[in-house]
Amino acid sequence: MRRPRARLWAAGLLLLTGLLLLAVPRPGHTWLTVADLTTGRPLFAAALADSAVIRLTWTNSLFGLRVEESYTLRGGRLIQTAVTFADPAGAAPPAVAAADLADLYHTGGPFTVQGLERPLDTVIFLVSEVGRPQLILAGRTLDLKAMVGFGGRVQLRARPAHLADWAVEMIKTGLR
Repeated sequence: MRRPRARLWAAGLLLLTGLLLLAVPRPGHTWLTVADLTTGRPLFAAALADSAVIRLTWTNSLFGLRVEESYTLRGGRLIQTAVTFADPAGAAPPAVAAADLADLYHTGGPFTVQGLERPLDTVIFLVSEVGRPQLILAGRTLDLKAMVGFGGRVQLRARPAHLADWAVEMIKTGLR
């Protein structure tokens, strides 16, 4: 009578150990999700290697400047590293100090800020009618207007990746 009970305990202990192991952080990776904030629908989700670069590009509707924001994944966070507003028909934009970034977003002139180290967990993008906002990540380009429509909001969220995330990816996509 004791053997079935012992086997049940052993199986339960193995299951519990497996579940706890799935909660272990996955070193060197960040879990990134991109979602439509209106519907909650996921547009992209994956564990990406730290140091992966994500770029958001669009054309500013007021000034016609080509905008690019760059982010790097590190330690479960998004680190904003650069912002450029460039005249598509002009010379290279002048480099400016990171301290001037907030004011420059609204002035209308070309500029570039490199070497930012702005840590973020969440970024929300508002999708306009013009400007063709695109998110470039993991070898893919997401056309945000096509995915969420004019007036939509897209949320980019980072957190530390766990082994459970990897397991979910394997189940969804099959073994790679």
